Amino acid sequence: MNRRDSVLALLALGAAARPLAAAAQQAGKVYRIGYLSAPTRASVEQALQSFLRALRALGWVEGQNLIIEYRWAEGKIERLPDLAAELVHGKLDLIVAPAGSAALAAKNATSSIPIVMIFPSDPVEMGLVASLRSPGGIVKGTSSTPGPKIFGKQLQFLKEANPNTTRVAILRNPADSMNAAEAKGLEAAARSLGIRLQPVEARGPERFESAFAAMARERADALLVGRGSTFLVHRAAIAEYALKGRLPTMTSYRECVEAGGLMAYAVSMSDFIGRAATYVDRILKGAKPADLPVEQPTKFELVINLKTAKALGIAIPQSVLLRADEAIQ
Repeated sequence: MNRRDSVLALLALGAAARPLAAAAQQAGKVYRIGYLSAPTRASVEQALQSFLRALRALGWVEGQNLIIEYRWAEGKIERLPDLAAELVHGKLDLIVAPAGSAALAAKNATSSIPIVMIFPSDPVEMGLVASLRSPGGIVKGTSSTPGPKIFGKQLQFLKEANPNTTRVAILRNPADSMNAAEAKGLEAAARSLGIRLQPVEARGPERFESAFAAMARERADALLVGRGSTFLVHRAAIAEYALKGRLPTMTSYRECVEAGGLMAYAVSMSDFIGRAATYVDRILKGAKPADLPVEQPTKFELVINLKTAKALGIAIPQSVLLRADEAIQ
């Protein structure tokens, strides 16, 4: 082999070795991600564990090749911007943001760190992404509803369970962007079912008593609990107030039904949050966030608490029970 051939051979060997060396370097790297969430950890522990299990299945183990910086707003939406700012200063590779309010806070805090959102009702309407198919920007992930149809189904199930329902109170937190995004869909669904809506606001548990007193004054027949961290954290208290007020409830979290609410029709939070791990995996492995579309759920579940129904004196029709994915005794 002459000198020229030797040089070419060494160059070829070096070129072949570079990808292997890069792969070995990446394999040994410990990535840092932030987890920005509005509720308390205890209130969403089941869903969080689903997320962590999904990460482990993809090879990401907390404490080994992954460090997670958690920030919990403890149900206080107004704390999210400051918590997001803390995370951004931590030299992170990515931020996970369950719910629209957390995703908005993260997006407002950074223009460069990729954000994996989970559960916003309408990320386009909220300004998180340009479109579901081609979102662009740094925000990617999942959207928890396919549009206003879910609100119609929630109200429909409420009315089928209690046919005399004509006035439905809606418990909202005005500080939560998720509630604002749902308003249009609810109004359209209510008109089609001949239901009059009664919006009632509560920013926290200190306002629950007055909120339920307002529902009683307006003679609400049922209650639809808005989505968001405040109501998820305090789901047991809401279920108790509703039972005292003889109000059948519909929520967007099965956890609220487990806590004593009557019904939930929504995507399975524990199942769907785990799918967000795929976005984390792909981005950490080099995928460009701008190339990833927003994923939407295809399966929803209806959960009914029969013990609560009995306490309210409601006999759930067989037509509803047959469509339930689970009936809690």
